[in-house]
Amino acid sequence: MVLTERQKRHLRGLGHRLKPVVTVGSGGLGDNVLEEIDRSIEHHELMKVRLSVGDRELRDQLIGEICERLQLTLIQRIGNIALLFRRSPNKPRIPLKL
Repeated sequence: MVLTERQKRHLRGLGHRLKPVVTVGSGGLGDNVLEEIDRSIEHHELMKVRLSVGDRELRDQLIGEICERLQLTLIQRIGNIALLFRRSPNKPRIPLKL
């Protein structure tokens, strides 16, 4: 999903108060972790994921893989926390400003 900068700014504001829902640890990105992220994003649309792994390049690689495999949009990454978004096709919960 392509979002405008204004929409991303709106989502960053909403995400500011969120706590990470899923943590990707040293075990990597397994099917169970992907399923948990998929279930959570389906329910919340906007969520934070903590990546407690290696260096910056590895975190960026894992975030890219998560976004690609689950069709998510990366809104923001600060340190080891990624803010992810996917609009629910059945029941959108977050109104996006135009």
